[in-house]
Amino acid sequence: MAILYCFPFVYFSMYQDFANRSMLGYLIMIVVTSLLAFFGKFFSNSIPFIIGNILSVITSFYFIHEMTGNERWNGYFKPLTTYQLLMLVSFLNLIPQFFAMNLANKYKNKVND
Repeated sequence: MAILYCFPFVYFSMYQDFANRSMLGYLIMIVVTSLLAFFGKFFSNSIPFIIGNILSVITSFYFIHEMTGNERWNGYFKPLTTYQLLMLVSFLNLIPQFFAMNLANKYKNKVND
């Protein structure tokens, strides 16, 4: 499960926003990471969630760092820098994941009763 989280979700979303002027990447990120959080909590515990989110931020940071030479990329996300947006989106992406994990707990308890 943690390996699936290694995908640079935030970078992918930011790149889709930058290249295609599309917010679809952010929606895909929310749906996929929420599903990963749901199934991770339903079938195991919170460890893949924690490790996976850390790995996703690290891989996103790497790819964003590679794009820093592109002047259009650096100015696109104003007033935030790309790194600030990475941290903000990563943090905000935790919110639907917590809801998904809570839903998984409720569903798991309902199935076990």
